[in-house]
Amino acid sequence: MNRTFSAGLDDILRDTDNLAPDNKPWVNDTIVSSIYNAAETITNQVVSQKDKPGIDWDKKLDDILTSRLLGFPSMLILLGLIFWMTVAGANIPSAMIADSLFWIQDRLTYICNYLHAPAWFHGLFIEGIYRCLAWVVAVMLPPMAIFFPCFTLLEDLGYLPRVAFNLDRLFKKAGAHGKQSLTMSMGFGCNAAGIVACRIIESPRERMIAMLTNNFVPCNGRFPTLIALAGILVFGMGSSFGATAIVVGIVLLGIAATLAISWILSKTLLKGVPSSFTLELPPYRKPQIGKIIVRSVYDRTLFILGRAVCIAAPAGAITWLLANIYVSDLSILAHCAQWLNPFGQMIGLDGFILMAFILGLPANEIVLPILIMSYLSTGSMTELDSIEDLYNLFVVQHGWTWLTAVCMMLFSLLHYPCGTTLWTIRKECGSTKWTILAALIPLGVACTVCFIAAQIYKLIEG
Repeated sequence: MNRTFSAGLDDILRDTDNLAPDNKPWVNDTIVSSIYNAAETITNQVVSQKDKPGIDWDKKLDDILTSRLLGFPSMLILLGLIFWMTVAGANIPSAMIADSLFWIQDRLTYICNYLHAPAWFHGLFIEGIYRCLAWVVAVMLPPMAIFFPCFTLLEDLGYLPRVAFNLDRLFKKAGAHGKQSLTMSMGFGCNAAGIVACRIIESPRERMIAMLTNNFVPCNGRFPTLIALAGILVFGMGSSFGATAIVVGIVLLGIAATLAISWILSKTLLKGVPSSFTLELPPYRKPQIGKIIVRSVYDRTLFILGRAVCIAAPAGAITWLLANIYVSDLSILAHCAQWLNPFGQMIGLDGFILMAFILGLPANEIVLPILIMSYLSTGSMTELDSIEDLYNLFVVQHGWTWLTAVCMMLFSLLHYPCGTTLWTIRKECGSTKWTILAALIPLGVACTVCFIAAQIYKLIEG
């Protein structure tokens, strides 16, 4: 039996030598397919099963979940359901955590007043560091606590290899690896977690492509900003469906950007032929609830949250200092915004928006609060209570147009990763050069896309 198998394999290898150069990429697929066919033939000859199941549910499910017709729709429905559960389900616990943490802030303020602490001490440590940490925890923890268990559940069921199977063709055409679809999906929960997940890609070149492009899918830290801006765009229309459609469109744009930049990198900085991705679909399994809880909560949620907290603390201090140190009747923050304003106008934004993104480098969650603080000149990070309040502040008081909101959404989607993600990239790749490029490439893409959008707007309006 082994001699027959080896002889057949020798014939396959000999035939591949005669293939035209254009057919070489399919050599590995041909070999692997032939090996599995031979193995299946041998198995059918030597293995017998007395009680065969009446219905092969694995095959039935795969006929739907991996078919050319229904594979993508079913994948989008499942991932969309998780996305909806994450966004909708996180609202109430986020509000509860925020209320609890800001209740503690009020008690800390009372203690500072009781001890007659200096105003700068209360501002720096309570309104700066503590308030920044409170927002990061309140915004990040609930979505991650929902998304990661749901995602781990799909992983434990055996569905994620089907996702990679469906998307492999698109990523291979983009010069990337099919497993990048899995790391990209992890990025929806947290881009830093998506970077860690890139370890599953064996090829160093394709692993680097995945790490450099993972940022183009919005993480849970950017979703609050995107949702708020989408609400401003449809404000007054009374349509939550319109805001949802805008956010979904932004997500699809991020996936398209991932594929496009992956293709460009594979043809320039990271040239090479996509490696063969031989994926053996595992059987569907009963999920292990204990394992899911440990892996999703401890290994992912708390690990990523810990890194975010370490970076957000100094960010809160720096933001408070810039907003409260004045030079010639203007804060340093306002001076920097004025200096950046000409460039901001070129790309459909303004100087205060650019400063919010710069100061929001440690954590995307604090971009919107910093912008509100800058517009209101409150000296500490502030959050408004409703979309109507945001609309009045941005549109009525500061002259935003629909272009401003669209460009801010585009910039939020495409700009450089947060500090936690950059730190994770440095740890994973061990290279300062590639970490810097991981920040500069998305920044260049964001500025270019926003500049094109602003010029198109001027042509239409002019």
